[in-house]
Amino acid sequence: MKYKLLVLDLDGTLTNSKKEITRHTKETLIKAQEAGLKVVLASGRPTYGVAPLANELELQKYEGYILAYNGGEIIDWKTRELMYEKQLDSDLLPYLYRCAKENDFAIVTYENEYVLTEKPDDEYVLKEALLNVMKIKKVDNFLEAVKHPITKCLIVGEPSRLALLEKEMYEKLKDRMGVFRSEPYFLELVPKGIDKAQSLSVLLEEIGMTKNEMIAIGDGFNDLSMIQYAGLGIAMENAQDVVKQAADFITLSNEEDGVAYAVEKFYLDNSPSSL
Repeated sequence: MKYKLLVLDLDGTLTNSKKEITRHTKETLIKAQEAGLKVVLASGRPTYGVAPLANELELQKYEGYILAYNGGEIIDWKTRELMYEKQLDSDLLPYLYRCAKENDFAIVTYENEYVLTEKPDDEYVLKEALLNVMKIKKVDNFLEAVKHPITKCLIVGEPSRLALLEKEMYEKLKDRMGVFRSEPYFLELVPKGIDKAQSLSVLLEEIGMTKNEMIAIGDGFNDLSMIQYAGLGIAMENAQDVVKQAADFITLSNEEDGVAYAVEKFYLDNSPSSL
């Protein structure tokens, strides 16, 4: 099979522990794009937080795509066209806010380059801002501040307590929205039916490709659906066990250029330029 599309999670997959793309991985991905492979960066991050990595990999030049908010937005990075968007039901915001407040967790959302929250000094809010290279904007009242359409909220907090809240909120909201953790301390709250696989199916139809022509690489719970969906699903060595179990192949860790290793093995070694 000659693959045509490569879908990459970011944190724990494309980037190392310093949240950087290594030189070898970058050079490998540029080489693969030059050979015709299209790249999609698929992340729970907001678009603003994905953009620097998309630019570093020259997705605008090689006609790649950004899939942000776990699939809530798809953007053609060459034209900046918003190809797909699904927004959170604003009627649910008061309940989400109450869940966070009652558990003394921080709730955040996004507006342009800002992370909006009532708790700007929370350690997990700081992690989210650092991760996305975004500024934190303190708001006095979250519900009053969020008057614009949003694609995602995030409740952040201590993992064991957050796991209990996840179960409670999932049972309450499973018919109305998505509730899952992308990291032990990040609880994602997204529109119903939004996950990476579902949004990738939209993209594939739009660009005339099939899932059998797609490689997907990831490490986290929110990568599971796309790894199961792809023609070739690859887990990082540092991936969650359930992700490894679902994968067709386990590559090296994100500290060992696992993405580059997989691309070399399954694409570049079979590309015309390498024959």
